[in-house]
Amino acid sequence: RSVLVFILLLTTSVSLAAQRSLPDFSALVASNGPGVVNISTTQTVRRPPLAGLEAPDEPDAGQFNDFFRHYFGEEGAPEYFDSKSLGSGSIISSDGYILTCAHVVENSREIIVKLTDRREFIAVVVGTDQRSDIALLKINASGLPKVTIGEPDKLQVGEWVLAIGSPFGFENSATSGIVSAKRRSLPKESYVPYIQTDVAINPGNSGGPLFNMKGEVVGVHSQIYSRTGGFMGLSFAVPIDLAMQIVNELKTSGRFRRGWA
Repeated sequence: RSVLVFILLLTTSVSLAAQRSLPDFSALVASNGPGVVNISTTQTVRRPPLAGLEAPDEPDAGQFNDFFRHYFGEEGAPEYFDSKSLGSGSIISSDGYILTCAHVVENSREIIVKLTDRREFIAVVVGTDQRSDIALLKINASGLPKVTIGEPDKLQVGEWVLAIGSPFGFENSATSGIVSAKRRSLPKESYVPYIQTDVAINPGNSGGPLFNMKGEVVGVHSQIYSRTGGFMGLSFAVPIDLAMQIVNELKTSGRFRRGWA
């Protein structure tokens, strides 16, 4: 019996020690979540031709023409239509400047920013930089909760990090992981020294912040490596120091200028 009691005590002790070694992100999410926003955009998209489904002009093609008239009216299928997409962003100043990714707002006709308190604002694009995939937005608001900017150079490989964003539209979702590598170059892109993590990032997370355990933003989620379109354990964030360098120039001139080598 004494051996059994010893084993039970040892198992409990190991379990408690393992629990203590894992980070608790609850306070970090509670304090920093309000500084993260949901971004929804509307783009006007031209309808691509439907391969093999062009309505024939011959008089005996009545059934096919009836199909188009039934679903699209006498004028046929619309050439242009509205397409909606989702992303995330960080409030970087209390007067309404928001950091996100350029591909989140590219070619957008309308941009709606939703806060965690359910307020919604129409945003305007201050400027974008396609090379780094960074964009700066502005909403007409004041007294907003903002994120704290950190120092990505101090990140260590293996360090715990946290993402807050809107994957698939599920607002203010938190996921965690570790830093997998630093200063990672991606194919066809050597300008950005990406932070690689294994944090679960999915469509809708783009433009959202990557936090360190101090609650500081150290990166902006930009890309994932995937063969399925979903998360496969490889996520890449633009270091926040580079992002803020670009943001400061976008705020001043609306675009980011690079020198010629």
